[in-house]
Amino acid sequence: MADLPSVCATIAEMRAVVRAQRVAGKTIAFVPTMGALHRGHAALLHAAHQQADHVVASIFVNPTQFGPHEDFHRYPRTWEADLAVCADAGVGHIFAPSAEEMYPPGARTGVEVAKLQDQLEGLSRPGHFRGVCTIVLKLLNIVTPDTVFFGQKDAQQARIIRQMIHDLNLPVEMIVLPTVREPDGLALSSRNQYLSPAERAIAPQLYRCLADVQARYHEGERQTSALEAELRSELLDITGFRLDYAHVVEADTLMTVDCLHKPGLALAAITLGTTRLIDNVTLP
Repeated sequence: MADLPSVCATIAEMRAVVRAQRVAGKTIAFVPTMGALHRGHAALLHAAHQQADHVVASIFVNPTQFGPHEDFHRYPRTWEADLAVCADAGVGHIFAPSAEEMYPPGARTGVEVAKLQDQLEGLSRPGHFRGVCTIVLKLLNIVTPDTVFFGQKDAQQARIIRQMIHDLNLPVEMIVLPTVREPDGLALSSRNQYLSPAERAIAPQLYRCLADVQARYHEGERQTSALEAELRSELLDITGFRLDYAHVVEADTLMTVDCLHKPGLALAAITLGTTRLIDNVTLP
């Protein structure tokens, strides 16, 4: 087994590591995570290792992006397994602060990206993206990486963070990698651990429905109403799925248009048992 990464628990420790790497002339790549690492995270970490001299990963279950009735307290914590994943990917340091370290008493500042955050996941999870943007900005300010890596599975999150980086003139390159899937198509997610065996057997139908819409797009359909209607109809036909939303939008604006003339996204969120799953496909 590869050497385990060093762990920084405080902002001061992490900044000292970064300073030392910079003095040594090293480039830094960063992968922010909430732990419960899977092959999707591993793909980001390996890509980061190819990109830079030194890789930093954060493991922090961010309380501010969870709603009052969401799964913050039961979100998977798999520290020993996460260490092994990071070691295998060549991670040099893990930043694993406490909530008190990141949000000390009296903290009042939050970051929002207007319009992009107010639809899709933002409608279903009010305040979610404020929490995401705030913690990502804090982490980027602490780690000051040259590159930062995210996955396409959380397409709206990636779009919002890219906008935040642009608007705030952050000196970092953002790289988004394709969604990593199981052989049956299910997008890898830490929350997949919540699924019962019966639910796990049904869950890949979410991607199948999205792939059907993608195929219809490639056949020439550009009317979003037709594409959305097909997506919703297929999802509603699946026993066990409780549909939250199913939309076809422009990839850049995340807005619904009558006809797609620019790259788009088909996105859906469903609940299966007690587990909320999201997925998306690109419509290039």
